[in-house]
Amino acid sequence: MHEQRKYCEQQDGTLYRFIMSTSSTILGVILAGGSSRRMGGGDKGFADLCGKPMLAHVIERFRVQTATLVLNANGDPARFKSYGLPVIPDLDRKEQGPMAGLIAAMQWAEASNPAISAVATVTSDVPFLPLDLVARLLAESQGRLAIAVSAERRHPTIGLWPLSLKVKLQAALARNELSLGVFAEAHEAIAVSFPFSESTGAQSTGVLIDPFFNANTPDDLKEARALLTRRG
Repeated sequence: MHEQRKYCEQQDGTLYRFIMSTSSTILGVILAGGSSRRMGGGDKGFADLCGKPMLAHVIERFRVQTATLVLNANGDPARFKSYGLPVIPDLDRKEQGPMAGLIAAMQWAEASNPAISAVATVTSDVPFLPLDLVARLLAESQGRLAIAVSAERRHPTIGLWPLSLKVKLQAALARNELSLGVFAEAHEAIAVSFPFSESTGAQSTGVLIDPFFNANTPDDLKEARALLTRRG
């Protein structure tokens, strides 16, 4: 929380006070339960990105934004032991995509901390995640469902989900309506736009980086390495 405090103070004192007073009610969950077929199978979060797993980059940028952070993943949780985070599997219906993981996180939140009112979600393949993601989602959502947007493209797996939506999500899952994007649109989600960031550092070339660039394939991973190198 110290790094979050420092960042928010630098950006805006009002925003800082807002996020610090509400962040304890938000559970952060990294959705890592997919099969990663386009990456060749396995956990794509473990793919090397400039000397450390891609998942480690995501954790570093996300864990300072919420009081509690967990992973959603299936299989043996011991493979994530080094990260020191609770690992929540999908419950009754595994391998049904991020909706099942989101519901599992909501149920975990209800059981572990009654003060939690919403779940902030990201995926394990977004190494350039904005440091003000949760702060801006909170500020602009006003208690409603909010979805991150970049370059006019919605990212439904990156958003803020009030726990009050759990029953409706469960009903959608039971009907095999698995798209978070369709669900978000049906429930009039607030779209929160995030700008591209400019690479910095000695090797900067002025390249703009999508804050939600996701590495789904080996070629994407190569591009992420190049972007991270340019960023310095």
